[in-house]
Amino acid sequence: MPTKPNRPCRYQGCPNLATSGEQYCPQHKAKTEQFYNKYQRPNDKHAYGRAWKRIRDRKIKENPLCEECLKVGIIKAAEEVHHILPLADGGTSERSNLISLCRSCHLKAHGELGTRKTHRFDS
Repeated sequence: MPTKPNRPCRYQGCPNLATSGEQYCPQHKAKTEQFYNKYQRPNDKHAYGRAWKRIRDRKIKENPLCEECLKVGIIKAAEEVHHILPLADGGTSERSNLISLCRSCHLKAHGELGTRKTHRFDS
């Protein structure tokens, strides 16, 4: 069975051919993978793993109600655990830096447009 013909490398301005099944020539494949890993790859997977799930479950068990809603007299179940000082800003997953929130309060904390650092809860 014949193989697919080599195609031009997708890297802008590259005259080389990419091998069958690849999008970039060997020279640019490494460069594009490095760029992806540095700038485009989601980096949350290292911060939120099995250990975070245990910490989160423990916090929800200790405080099953939304702490922000309780401040204004509303009783709502907590669905999320929020870092008061984000991990990206040097926060930790210690109990003093965590707050149990309902989904609406958690979305409010991160902003409606998905941006981070829009609102910080005072402890």
